[in-house]
Amino acid sequence: MRVIIVDDEHIARTRISNLIKKLDGVEVLAECGNGQLAIKAINDLQPDLVFLDINIRDMDGFQVLEQIQTKPYIVFITAHEDFALKAFEYEAFDYLVKPFSEERFYKTVNKVLKLEESEHLKKIAIKQGHKTFLIPTEEINYILASGVYVEIYTDKGKYVHRETLNHLEQQLNPQYFVRVHRSAIVNIAAVKELVHSEYSGVDARMKDGVLVSVSKTQKKTFLSKIK
Repeated sequence: MRVIIVDDEHIARTRISNLIKKLDGVEVLAECGNGQLAIKAINDLQPDLVFLDINIRDMDGFQVLEQIQTKPYIVFITAHEDFALKAFEYEAFDYLVKPFSEERFYKTVNKVLKLEESEHLKKIAIKQGHKTFLIPTEEINYILASGVYVEIYTDKGKYVHRETLNHLEQQLNPQYFVRVHRSAIVNIAAVKELVHSEYSGVDARMKDGVLVSVSKTQKKTFLSKIK
């Protein structure tokens, strides 16, 4: 799970970051000290979860939410209880009042982790002839668009499925899968190496040797996940 922390107090950001470092499968993408930085980071990096202070330097947390183009889970972190009702009107997942305990913090994070796990596709049913293959998503290495179909590549071979890449992207767990191009999604675990080309370009060489192009617009997100 990918997290962004927004708080104008460095000490507060550091505490949350240190708590997250103790968790497996959770990474901090960015720490932002003001609203403008937060809006850019959230729109560019598309995190799964945002810890958002309400009173930040250049705007409040609600104004940040009004300007982002994605819908991560939002956990407000604030020293004031007065904004709780408004926070939930903005569909906040939780509301932590400072100073909150480690137990309270981890309870919230674990709830988000469970939701993330339950919401994502576990298997893809692919009909071929008189058979339907159930392909576990963890066995998928990469997916390529092919007209109105997608080609799904696993260690066992290629499967052709009538589905759009956009719809599959919404269903797959972003902790493991990343859109690298308008015509390709890769499983991060199946990336064998990065191939650097001219003009700062990057391609992903998959474990079967296939080279998948990474677009300029997706390069930053891809590299942030591949670390």
